[in-house]
Amino acid sequence: MDRLLFGDNQFFGVNHMSEEKARAQAMRFQSVDAVMGVLDAAYDAGVRTFMCTTHDRVGEIADRVRLDRERYADFAFYPCMPYAHKYANAVTEDGMLGAVKRFLPGEGLMNAAIRGGSSMARKDIDGITTLLIDAEMKMFQGLRTPVVFLQNVIVDLLLGLGFNAAFRVFADHVRERYGAEPGFITMNLPALVPVLEAQGIEDPIVCSNINKLGFRMSGGVAAYERTLREHRFRAIAMSVFASGAIPAEEAIEWVCAQPNLESIVFGASSERNIRQTRDLVARHWDLQPVLA
Repeated sequence: MDRLLFGDNQFFGVNHMSEEKARAQAMRFQSVDAVMGVLDAAYDAGVRTFMCTTHDRVGEIADRVRLDRERYADFAFYPCMPYAHKYANAVTEDGMLGAVKRFLPGEGLMNAAIRGGSSMARKDIDGITTLLIDAEMKMFQGLRTPVVFLQNVIVDLLLGLGFNAAFRVFADHVRERYGAEPGFITMNLPALVPVLEAQGIEDPIVCSNINKLGFRMSGGVAAYERTLREHRFRAIAMSVFASGAIPAEEAIEWVCAQPNLESIVFGASSERNIRQTRDLVARHWDLQPVLA
């Protein structure tokens, strides 16, 4: 994985510290042209992996990348699924059957219906899970998706309910069907990593809040530091600035010093902030040659 990954929260009005700022960002990025302007700035700065939800508007971004393969030859998507609001909105707009038709995989209505129907009949979570993964991956057809993530809203629900086998189902399907590495996003890194190990998922990719203040880190900083030291997995740190509560240089210096950390995912809405974060990280980590 690249050392630096670019996130999408700023494009869809997500800010964990300020609702006013979130609304302003949502207004600013109403057009795909505005989003692509920032993605182009990141790409030209050498940050070429876009870690994104499966929001409908990400499909528009995927279309733009498909249309200009030469320009975006090194562009990679890391899809994070599911985007729960998308399903809720689809049911509201189209009804249950309409929502099902909208999200069925492109391999054909009958195939998907048989898989989904038989899975429901047998209460088979494996078939339902793989059907939903395929539906979410439709928008990325023909694009580079070397890592596919399960969102924390599902990861932490499954973890809390003890449905641990579902993690292996997700991992196996992503590897076998898409030739991608499975990734897991969580708000409880210390609890999840041992469960993934017990499921036989070797050296898993796990993304979680990792920051000096313990902001949105379930279990606290000490438990995260211990997990990073004692377990074999590939960690991705998000919310490293604690939504602006930690000065940028202090935040980067601390997080880059943590053991077993593979990458940092960050969001920014300007070329200046993108390059500032890139340069701060480059002081502590060796980045790929284009960033060094």
